[in-house]
Amino acid sequence: MAKLLIVDDENDVLEFAANFFRKRKIDVSTATSGEEALDRLGADSPDLILLDIQMEGINGIETLERLRQINKDIKVIMVTGKAPMADGAMEKCLSLGALDYIHKPLKLDELERVVLRILCDVK
Repeated sequence: MAKLLIVDDENDVLEFAANFFRKRKIDVSTATSGEEALDRLGADSPDLILLDIQMEGINGIETLERLRQINKDIKVIMVTGKAPMADGAMEKCLSLGALDYIHKPLKLDELERVVLRILCDVK
């Protein structure tokens, strides 16, 4: 079974996305901060991480940088509420190896398409 780690400090977004993918028979774990995501990485061994950029504590970009130090091959999709080109965040994330970039509010068809495409490549 594919494993997905969803990282977001907004509990409603986190639970909504987690339930959405659990219904699709994906093993989902969640983290509410970058720090928690880094702690869970070893225990959960996710195939894919859905990582919010704007979070309290360490943000998604810093979390992605630290993830790369631990596992340079981990697959990551970034999620943001900002316009993708607003502050250079998209370029930074892509340069750090993020596979895609999804904008909030989450559109279920886009989210499902992007996540399942990547998870199918993992299997």
